[in-house]
Amino acid sequence: MFNVVEKFLSIDGEGPTSGELATFIRFQGCNLRCSWCDTKYSWEKESSNEKLSAKEIYDYIKAMGSRNVTLTGGEPLIQPGIEELLKILNCDNTLKVHIETNGAIDIKPFKDKYENLIFIVDYKLPLSKMSEFMNLDNFKSVGEKDVYKFVVGSNEDLNTAYKLINEYELVSKCLVYLSPVLGKIELEEIVDFIKEKKLNYVRLQVQLHKIVWDKEKRGV
Repeated sequence: MFNVVEKFLSIDGEGPTSGELATFIRFQGCNLRCSWCDTKYSWEKESSNEKLSAKEIYDYIKAMGSRNVTLTGGEPLIQPGIEELLKILNCDNTLKVHIETNGAIDIKPFKDKYENLIFIVDYKLPLSKMSEFMNLDNFKSVGEKDVYKFVVGSNEDLNTAYKLINEYELVSKCLVYLSPVLGKIELEEIVDFIKEKKLNYVRLQVQLHKIVWDKEKRGV
């Protein structure tokens, strides 16, 4: 059984299917504590958590009628028994499944087993205070359908992201996004950096759900 903090149908706020209808499953529990985390309520168990089996989660996803699915958290890949759910989702070719993972977990064992799943991998930059926990092997494991997401909140973050994007030749391997920490950096500053560094194929990403709804609103 999985501890699910929330499940809902909405538009995808970020990633390759941004703006499209998507079903979200948010799991409880994370192995990191990012300074700017906007889902701290998923760190620990709370009264609103549901206990759901893999089949119940799958049945809910199918009932929502959305092609796109996002597993998020918390951290999906540390959930006990997660492979049971991943196996079910991987076998359903009518679904496009994104797994949002925090960059501290080695994705290769999962990619080797579940070829139909798409991994959106974070790299935690200096402002997060979690850089030391990043799994650098993930830079070698991502494929053309996957995403590397750099959440930036300072000039130091931008320069670190730039170094890593170049060092690991990421734009030749996967999609690459720069995403702002709300209230910490101006979008214009990120755009100016992309222009200055001639970052072809790197995309600025904004969280649409924080534009459509109040930034504190849950279940959207």
